[in-house]
Amino acid sequence: MKIDLLIRDAQVYNTAKQCFEKKHVTVSGEKFYYITTKDLSHLEILHEIDGRGKYMIPGLIDSHMHIESSMTTPSIFSKAVLPFGVTTVIADAHEMANVFGLEGLTEFMAAETELDIFHAIPSSVPSTTPELETTGGIIGLAETEKLLDNPKVICLGEAMNFHGIAHEPTSLIRQIIDLCKEKRPTMPLEGHCPKIYEEELAAFMYSGISSDHTHQFPESLAEKIENGMFIQFQNKSITPENMAVITENEYYDYACLITDDVMADDLLTGHLNENLRKAVEAGLPVEQAIYMTTYTPARRMGLNDRGLIGPGRMADFILLDDLSTFAISAVFKSGKEVYRQGEAITYPEKIEQFPASYSQTVHCKKLSLDDLRLPVKTDLASVRCNVIRKHEVGTFTERITKEIPVKDGYLDWENSDCALLLVMERYGKNGNVAYALMEEPISKPGSIATTWAHDHHNVMVMGNNCQDILLAQQKLLELQGGYVVVNEGKLTATCPLPIGGIVSQAPIEELGQDLKTVRREMQNLGYKNMNEIMSFSTLSLPVSPAIKMTDKGMMNTKTQEFYPLVFPSDGVLL
Repeated sequence: MKIDLLIRDAQVYNTAKQCFEKKHVTVSGEKFYYITTKDLSHLEILHEIDGRGKYMIPGLIDSHMHIESSMTTPSIFSKAVLPFGVTTVIADAHEMANVFGLEGLTEFMAAETELDIFHAIPSSVPSTTPELETTGGIIGLAETEKLLDNPKVICLGEAMNFHGIAHEPTSLIRQIIDLCKEKRPTMPLEGHCPKIYEEELAAFMYSGISSDHTHQFPESLAEKIENGMFIQFQNKSITPENMAVITENEYYDYACLITDDVMADDLLTGHLNENLRKAVEAGLPVEQAIYMTTYTPARRMGLNDRGLIGPGRMADFILLDDLSTFAISAVFKSGKEVYRQGEAITYPEKIEQFPASYSQTVHCKKLSLDDLRLPVKTDLASVRCNVIRKHEVGTFTERITKEIPVKDGYLDWENSDCALLLVMERYGKNGNVAYALMEEPISKPGSIATTWAHDHHNVMVMGNNCQDILLAQQKLLELQGGYVVVNEGKLTATCPLPIGGIVSQAPIEELGQDLKTVRREMQNLGYKNMNEIMSFSTLSLPVSPAIKMTDKGMMNTKTQEFYPLVFPSDGVLL
């Protein structure tokens, strides 16, 4: 047997025992061959690495993530994450599908990368229904059937429409689930069920969905796992309390660590490796943290050719200088070194070539002052309004009510403690503009605008004065998508996302710096959240608790009913 690579005397991770053992590891071609403590002089070895003082673990596997959350494309993403030890991802490109439909998804999936990228069928395009939100594309039964024939597709992506899944047996999402079960009976069906418990959880899982990656809480973790739900811990769920539930009950086989969303600025410093490190700091033993970023995600996704160091498995692995700090010395993909400590990222000469039309996708009118004056028919000096209150932790929101003054027949929102939030349909389909109020999301005069508005990705603008709203929206249209921040009449940050208004092909260093500036300027306006970008971008996600915005209006995301801006008993918004 020809041995292409020998790693001698490394501390090798034993997946079955979840511990490290001093071993020699051989690689032939793209796969591991022989792992042993015995003499190997009988083998023809082409290249050898001294593994003394190094820890060797399988390549990290991210079983639930969205490349578009890093605002980049697969070829650039691949180069960016390999240095962090990530060798396989399962990508749910539902952002591309929401903007471009099956055509855009196919373009995205065709990328050639060193990183192994498998795909999930975007199950929620749109996340609810076309009656509740306008998107650029739709993934229905015909599109699902085509995707099921693609060997790179290995699961159904996160099914998010709780109401349709649990209470509407003939809904589109239930039909998609049933089609997947018919054509691929053993394929994993991924779920999105925040704050769902007891019989509601049972109704959700009865459809066949068996995983959840949303914000987890210790009081519901055991219930979900003991009912057969596989838990995928994203960053905000990696807490000491949640990790204690896993360790105290030895639930290691029923969960994994994922990223879900990593912003472009965060991608400058880490990816799944950072979540692994955080889990250890939160109390998860390092050996089990490795198990839950290599073996359990591979097994969940049916990737039986990887996830452990053993004969016949893909030779994807990481060499660590230090286990406690997870200091990466080198990364190998399919037996080839793809990163060595200290090397700079070199981007491929060949990147995805999207149609020119993909950079001209934002089709809505420029706002005028008249668009921001909201006439209300009432005899009262003020009216009660439904108002969105955002939380400072996570992406949850809640509905509150406030008295807003009326002046000269118009809602005087500029002289209240609320900001105006608009969502404008931007695909040229209907020209919808929806209005809402937010309780003091920023403390300084300013505005924020984006097309990176999950998941429908319409134009979303929020501000506490008309002039700053106009400036932000018009700059966003000029960029053909991205993020824009205005502070007291001055444009202070832009992050262009010209491809569909959601991704860029700029180097990660440039893109990440742009987004870092956006984040800083949002903070300067007084926008408070643990993740300002995701908090703002999910104000438009109508499957995330509890009140969100689409181009059709303010929605109760559980009942899928729309709230009027002004209480009908107080007046009528004209």
